[in-house]
Amino acid sequence: MKLVTFIHNGLARVGAVCGDSVVDSQDDPKIPATMIDFLAAGDSAMERMRRLVESAQPQFLLSEVKLAAPVARPGKYLAVALNYADHIAETGKDKPEYPSFFTKQSTCVIGDGDAIHMPKVSDKLDYEGELAFVIGKRCRHVPVDIAHQVIAGFTVANDVSVRDFQARSPTMMLGKSFDTCGPLGPWLVTSDEITDPHNLNLKTWVDDELRQNSNTQHMIFNCYEMVAYLSQAMTLEPGDVITTGTPSGVGVKMQPRGYLKVGQTVRIEIEGIGTLSNSVVDEPDDMVIF
Repeated sequence: MKLVTFIHNGLARVGAVCGDSVVDSQDDPKIPATMIDFLAAGDSAMERMRRLVESAQPQFLLSEVKLAAPVARPGKYLAVALNYADHIAETGKDKPEYPSFFTKQSTCVIGDGDAIHMPKVSDKLDYEGELAFVIGKRCRHVPVDIAHQVIAGFTVANDVSVRDFQARSPTMMLGKSFDTCGPLGPWLVTSDEITDPHNLNLKTWVDDELRQNSNTQHMIFNCYEMVAYLSQAMTLEPGDVITTGTPSGVGVKMQPRGYLKVGQTVRIEIEGIGTLSNSVVDEPDDMVIF
């Protein structure tokens, strides 16, 4: 299934995409309205949604709704750095012995079609096309060989980065967590539909220019190894988002630098999942809040 968080008439709820239409979870009052609650409800909620998809008439055309990020406010947003050999080569850094994680604050998350803001305080705005997965079960100390069982599904991520702020701290957190720097979407493809998450083509365009062209088979640490490693330290919970690193071709390593500009559109396509597209606009004046 392609699970979505969608907005219709100002109300957000969970649904599933069928072709060019959306099945509304409200047809079954036992299906929770938010993605985190839906995933936390486990196999029973997933099965109820499957039955709706199989039996119900879609209520809305995709063109009639707004797709939000599949998980609008994840409890944890964890991202791994330096996980593709070619990206490590372009940065000139050493291959990590262990997965190197940083956090993105959940307020950075936006959905497909939402605008990425060019910060008022920087013009060093960059893209990173990535595969992301979402945890579906509360878990700790998960062995690698069963880690696939705790992944609810996969989506497309853009680890948008404000490079000068990123460089100011070894944790990278601040430069990774600006508002709108966490596009996710357009939907969450359930893990049963992804035969092998470690053999998916990944491409990133800025406008019509292909900037990144790789395959997830080139990841150094795979999704299941990430789950096992992280769950040694912390309890992973339904709705937690984990992104898996970016291949080479980021703007900061281009000559001349290929930072994003206002008016440009970043489009990231991952085989078997879909396309995430976001345009860049100036940070609005109404974002000044005090």
